Amino acid sequence: MPRSRILVTGGLGFIGSHTAVCLHEAGYEPILLDNLSNSRLSALDGISQLIGYRPTFIQGDVCDVQLLERIFQEQAIEATIHFAAFKAVGESVAEPLKYYQNNMGGLLSLLEVMQKSGKNKVVFSSSCTVYGEPDQVPVTESSPTKEAESPYGATKQMGERVLRDNAWAEVQCLRYFNPIGAHPSALIGELPLGVPNNLIPYLTQTVAGIRPELTVFGGDYNTPDGTCIRDYIHVMDLAEAHVVCVERLLQRKAEDRFEVFNIGTGNGYSVLEVIETFHKVNGLPIPHRIGPRREGDIVQIWADTQRVGRVLGWKTRRDLEEMLRDAWNWQQHLGN
Repeated sequence: MPRSRILVTGGLGFIGSHTAVCLHEAGYEPILLDNLSNSRLSALDGISQLIGYRPTFIQGDVCDVQLLERIFQEQAIEATIHFAAFKAVGESVAEPLKYYQNNMGGLLSLLEVMQKSGKNKVVFSSSCTVYGEPDQVPVTESSPTKEAESPYGATKQMGERVLRDNAWAEVQCLRYFNPIGAHPSALIGELPLGVPNNLIPYLTQTVAGIRPELTVFGGDYNTPDGTCIRDYIHVMDLAEAHVVCVERLLQRKAEDRFEVFNIGTGNGYSVLEVIETFHKVNGLPIPHRIGPRREGDIVQIWADTQRVGRVLGWKTRRDLEEMLRDAWNWQQHLGN
């Protein structure tokens, strides 16, 4: 039987590469699109080793309508998982135009071509940043979406609105919390270009001696230890959630044409707790200091995951210790 082809935009990125592997394992054929603006071609080698063949990869930009038209014409795409977006909160505050152009332009181009091609199934990479600074935690899918604290969060709010307004589209909208970790094989993992914007790659690079120390942004927040609290989720758990959503779309099991799910563990950990857990699991200290707060950061957020468990039958299978063990194994695989 021919495998259903799933377009994965941002397919060589952190989450995209792991999802490509999970799609293959579930019986689908991933078609990968990436412009390599924040990923590396070496991820394709890791994916190929894990799935046993070199998947179709197109180097190009999701904002390129003509390229997208050619992909949909030639590849017989049945559903799309849209990852291709810039995602660093701090960078978005410094360079808002870059974020609005790429994140919104890419989504609009993709929807334009999908509609022309008669394809309407998409899994959208959203974010818990749509909730802004929540009044209560954990947040549910019905928690209010406040004014975003950053341009990055604003692009995710706008993206959800665009998808809601396009009534022809069948959408699974996944509000991620904080994906970390790596494939247990250490063949693929998080590989940001330049200085990392996210906690875990900066932490592992610091332990590896690439960075002199880790700066914890803010130590005076209204939390038990003064540092921000987040819901960290293993990237493999997150990737598996996308496969469940693709199956839901292709099997027409969705109750509504636009469904939203929180994708997290339901547990919140502070930055200092993450540092302590890494030390406990890997036996290595992390040189760090408390620095000033970072603009755009919220104080604390973690997910209520009851709906995703009830509706999709999905739940996380990996804990924080496994996430941090896999992240360090990946860093060691990369070398210093």
